[in-house]
Amino acid sequence: MKYDPQVNDFVIWKPHIKGWVYYKDTEYLTIETRVKPKDNINLLDAPFHANNRLLVICYQNQWGELNYVKSRKSIYEEE
Repeated sequence: MKYDPQVNDFVIWKPHIKGWVYYKDTEYLTIETRVKPKDNINLLDAPFHANNRLLVICYQNQWGELNYVKSRKSIYEEE
């Protein structure tokens, strides 16, 4: 059975990319590999997001390389 990645799935892609599926479209998805709180200056300039995120793009033809680990209910859930 082919794995169909979903937002909020924790996946491993290749040996060095691990993270949560943050966004999914028909052509690609993004994997959130790192989250860091913004410093006070950046938070004042752009208060609509409290964190900086490092996202890696995985195109639809590469989804078969993803290994599913687990899921979470929402992005607000702690690991």
